Amino acid sequence: MKLLTQCYLGIASISSFTAGFSAPSASSVQALLSANQEKIASLKTIAQSISSDAAVSPTNDVFYLRYALETSYENDDERTEALKSNIQWRLTDGKDIVTSAHQAMQAASSDSKWDNQPVQQAAPHADRINKYLTSVQCITTSHPTSNDLIYCVRAGKIDDKALMSSVTVDEMIDFFLYVKEVNAAVADMRSLETDSLIKVVTCNDLLGVKLVGGSKDFRSALSLSSKKATQLFPSLSGRTLLLNPPKLLSALIKVFSPLFPKVVMDRIRFERGPLKDTEDLLEIVNVGAGRDEFIQQMDELVYSD
Repeated sequence: MKLLTQCYLGIASISSFTAGFSAPSASSVQALLSANQEKIASLKTIAQSISSDAAVSPTNDVFYLRYALETSYENDDERTEALKSNIQWRLTDGKDIVTSAHQAMQAASSDSKWDNQPVQQAAPHADRINKYLTSVQCITTSHPTSNDLIYCVRAGKIDDKALMSSVTVDEMIDFFLYVKEVNAAVADMRSLETDSLIKVVTCNDLLGVKLVGGSKDFRSALSLSSKKATQLFPSLSGRTLLLNPPKLLSALIKVFSPLFPKVVMDRIRFERGPLKDTEDLLEIVNVGAGRDEFIQQMDELVYSD
């Protein structure tokens, strides 16, 4: 299947991408699947004993490989309990989210070329949210070498007060978790196609963000959905970039950074420059100078060490 070079909101307008497949190596997905075969089979059996619905208990082994590789679990019992808890969420509170995402992705990929409309329209409360989150505010593209997904969000360009006047915090959380679910499923699918374990790199462009003011409800929805997504999607997140922070925030970062554990700080990088002069995020997706510059910046910030 031809897959992703771009997607709005982490879920959209996916244009042609031909996935290459390399022979398995020590770091290839095929090698990782083979090395963790028994653990994956056990986890998959547990999930499918809870639900045989493919939207709830995915059939893609990469979904379970991520649990096998997650280092935050202290032991296999904790790993198993995390999976059970997450499958229960997918079966209950998250059932509508994962079912909508599963069906929309099937419709979107039914032809040889991705059709994003089913995915965009199936998002929870899309009729009220989509107009506030366009390619100006957020987009997902793919890195041409690593194949990682790069999810860009520009909070300073979102009319968060108007947005949150039309939805509740819980509805906004559902929307963000739907986006995470689609991104995770695309990452798992592409991991098999490219024989590399796809991560999601997050770029938070803070240009224009006010330290005082804005919608507290929107910030709460972002925070709560991010916390839940960390639990639901182990071994999915790559580096997080905080770009173009306000000057006061930059000063606070220097003071408080030493207080954070090294494992946290290793995944976060603060930087000025990238996306600062970008009007529409389509500029970093479509072929041209804007995309070339952005990919070079990602190479330096994410993949240079």
